[in-house]
Amino acid sequence: MRIGTSGLVLWCLYAAFAVFAVATNWNATTLDFSGPLGGIKALVWFVLLGFLGYSVYCSFQENFFRSVRSIVALHWGRQVGTDLYLGLFIGLLLITSNEGIIVTLVWLVPTLLYANLAMLLYVAIHFDSLAAKLMSL
Repeated sequence: MRIGTSGLVLWCLYAAFAVFAVATNWNATTLDFSGPLGGIKALVWFVLLGFLGYSVYCSFQENFFRSVRSIVALHWGRQVGTDLYLGLFIGLLLITSNEGIIVTLVWLVPTLLYANLAMLLYVAIHFDSLAAKLMSL
């Protein structure tokens, strides 16, 4: 079991983007889990790291591109893919409402490539501002 060159390149790109996103948005509360929503924030980070670990594990077990070709051939595979990208579009609208179109454009390609790994990263990094906006509704 080994990861192919394309898989390795994709994971290196994700790592580079994640480091860039965290570094450019780092503040004193990024990893502060105190307060009334601290447990939920910790859960978001835990889910992100767990899902990332499982995704990397899966890339060592099967070829992503071959698997997608098999899934897309099925009606339910196309339905699940459509559902996924509709949800990602909603996530991009959330980014737009939180930060504007320029930041959304920065997150667009990583979201299209990495789907919920990118969305979870965004929510984890920006948890405090997203929670504050939701609490003010």
